[in-house]
Amino acid sequence: MSASGSDRGGYDYSDGSLNASHAYLMPAVLRILQTLNSSDAEKRIFELGCGNGSVSNELTKRGFEMTGVDPSPDGLRYAKEHYPHLKISPGSAYDDLAERYGKFPIVLSLEVVEHLYFPRKFAAVVNDLLLPGGTAVISTPYHGYWKNLALSLTGKMDDHFTALWDYGHIKFWSMKTLRTLLMEMGFDDISFVRVGRVPLLAKSMIAIARKPRK
Repeated sequence: MSASGSDRGGYDYSDGSLNASHAYLMPAVLRILQTLNSSDAEKRIFELGCGNGSVSNELTKRGFEMTGVDPSPDGLRYAKEHYPHLKISPGSAYDDLAERYGKFPIVLSLEVVEHLYFPRKFAAVVNDLLLPGGTAVISTPYHGYWKNLALSLTGKMDDHFTALWDYGHIKFWSMKTLRTLLMEMGFDDISFVRVGRVPLLAKSMIAIARKPRK
């Protein structure tokens, strides 16, 4: 799960498997997708920051038609090795992806936006990739008052802020700030699901946002 800045090799993968965060992200993503129109036309998904292809592979098993991009050479290599049937290519959240791939009813991006220096560019690219009335499903680590307080009191703030992780998290989003970002880029009907632990201490949040119909 990555998208790049100037160095396009920013996120390392060691295999083609789902990672620990998918244990709580995937059940929620599947529930969200089930609430959307389930017609064949609605089953096309663009995954922005598809990493090693493991998420796209799981969704393909469930009947979704997946297209994805990622800048990580390691991720792309494992995707090609383990999931050669997937339509995965090099690319990042800073590219003109709609020009290359067209528009989709759903854009999925899991644990990407916290790695980006230019989140408005990311949100604009997501919007551009969507058909009118389409849905963006975007996850990122959750931050809120009680969780931040708990991290401080337990001495885990340094680990959470990943200062020693090359290409780690550089943006730390709350529901308020992520909602503001999506509204600035023209999304509406924005809602959130918190996943992993109880809501106040959630590991991640998933934003569901609509692109207005013209």
